[in-house]
Amino acid sequence: MSAGEDLRAVVGGARRVVVKVGSSSLTTRAGGLDPDRIADLADVLADVRERGAEVVLVSSGAIAAGLAPLGLSRRPRALATQQAAASVGQGLLAHRYQEEFARHGLTTGQVLLTVDDVTRRANYRNAHQTFAKLLELGVLPIVNENDTVATTEIRFGDNDRLAALVAHLVDADLLVLLSDVDGLYDGPPGQEGTHRIEHVRSPADLQGVRIGSAGAAGVGTGGMVTKVEAARIATGAGIPVVLAGASDAAAALEGRPVGTLFHVTGRRRGIRLLWLAHATEPKGSLVLDDGAVRAVVERRASLLAAGVTGVSGSFEAGDPVDLVDPDGRPVARGLVNFDAREVPDLLGKSSQQLKREMGAGYEREVVHRDALVVLDRA
Repeated sequence: MSAGEDLRAVVGGARRVVVKVGSSSLTTRAGGLDPDRIADLADVLADVRERGAEVVLVSSGAIAAGLAPLGLSRRPRALATQQAAASVGQGLLAHRYQEEFARHGLTTGQVLLTVDDVTRRANYRNAHQTFAKLLELGVLPIVNENDTVATTEIRFGDNDRLAALVAHLVDADLLVLLSDVDGLYDGPPGQEGTHRIEHVRSPADLQGVRIGSAGAAGVGTGGMVTKVEAARIATGAGIPVVLAGASDAAAALEGRPVGTLFHVTGRRRGIRLLWLAHATEPKGSLVLDDGAVRAVVERRASLLAAGVTGVSGSFEAGDPVDLVDPDGRPVARGLVNFDAREVPDLLGKSSQQLKREMGAGYEREVVHRDALVVLDRA
């Protein structure tokens, strides 16, 4: 199948599409919202709705929209100032979208998320039900990270990764990442001798590709690295991804041969495991012996204290930690059931020993298999 045929098949068969657009594709050079760009995007997405597909829009731009009203010339570094800019800009952004989609007779709904909303069971269930009802009522949800209240510890970090997790949350058939670059290139875009990559069928297709940062300085947080990571998250969960320029949004959503198509590499899995693998920073690490590595990686077994030979970091029960092999290479990540200060007393001991020496409460797994994800060692 040719690149164009592949893209037409993927896009044409998608009944629910998540579209992500970055700040640099919505703003002027000065950093404020560009009304023409937002109007053009609304026109494109309204056409998608007219063709019978449901649309969820993940939109950056709240912080960028708040810069000018606050007299700021560029994106601030301080989290508190970012939150203030988001507070001012989110309303401006939502109002602009509301006006533009209203021209097409479409109602929009604002959904602001934090990591907790896609990882904690009750929050996830509520978020899923909210999206389902909005789509059932014909509303076009517009999603952003809740930058006004999100702290460093509970941030997605960028809206590319948020979009990949939202695509899984809403059971999307397709994720479209719109950028200020018209696809993934095998080198710096615009440099002589570099070419746009039309297909990425597996991680092996990216070997030797120099994936650098892209985006308007001072406005957004993402770059090509975050977009490729988002594509890896989504395709690994069974959702194809199209990466294209914002100016090619209409062509991409019509299935014309633009941008880069990332093919599905895995099957859908629980959002909690997606978050664990892709949206967490480990608070420490546990060193496993060879037998424990095989049990965790090959048999997908829980990690028992008997297979742990070392510990590092400062973490509490429930925190994410990396499980590393004897050479220090991460092989898995999981939510640990003990505090870091407790682990040294557990090293190498069987469950029976722990129960006998420390009580029945210590007989449990160090990391349960249901809270553990094997990492891609490539």
